[in-house]
Amino acid sequence: MLVRRIDPDNPDPDILAEAAGLIERGGIVACATDTLYGLLADPTNANAIVRLFDIKGRPGDRAVPLIAADAAQVAAQIGPLPGSGPQLAARWWPGPLSLLVPAGPFVVPGVHGGTGRVAVRVPAQAVARGLCRMVGRPLTATSANRSGEPPAATAAEVRAQLDESLSLLLDAGPAPGGPPSTIVDVTGRAPTLVRAGAIPWEHVLRSLEEGAR
Repeated sequence: MLVRRIDPDNPDPDILAEAAGLIERGGIVACATDTLYGLLADPTNANAIVRLFDIKGRPGDRAVPLIAADAAQVAAQIGPLPGSGPQLAARWWPGPLSLLVPAGPFVVPGVHGGTGRVAVRVPAQAVARGLCRMVGRPLTATSANRSGEPPAATAAEVRAQLDESLSLLLDAGPAPGGPPSTIVDVTGRAPTLVRAGAIPWEHVLRSLEEGAR
């Protein structure tokens, strides 16, 4: 496995280009996200998604979350955000709020686990956003650990679990940790909480109320 040190705030474009090339060829890259290290892969590549599940040792019927460079990339690749999605994205992206939206034809079925919906967010972490921008599409962002094992907050912890499985590990130093992203379903008439996380549900609701004034 290749390992590259990368500045978490000002990532080297050449290193991002190397990582993006591996992802475009079906590789799996580990890098820090907002809280922990995640596994980034091309969600349109069925072989890459099979490899991703093999690396994690988890069933293939569980959906995989996505990250994107910005809201425009989500709209262009997955589709316009439904319902309150645009308002929530404008308020909380980049940041730890994932929106559950229709997957459409963008991703292979293995990404959404047969649900037809996928959670997507724009992370505050510059390396992760930069990779999505370099590849030109949203990427997977499932945790960089074997299923059932502790999530990895450092590059050393990623190597301890997945050393020979990955195409590249981008070492951006320790991830900050903390709660996972809050997941909100915006596919219905009103937004609903799917998973409590870093942004309290009452703050999400308050932002919608404030936006409606």
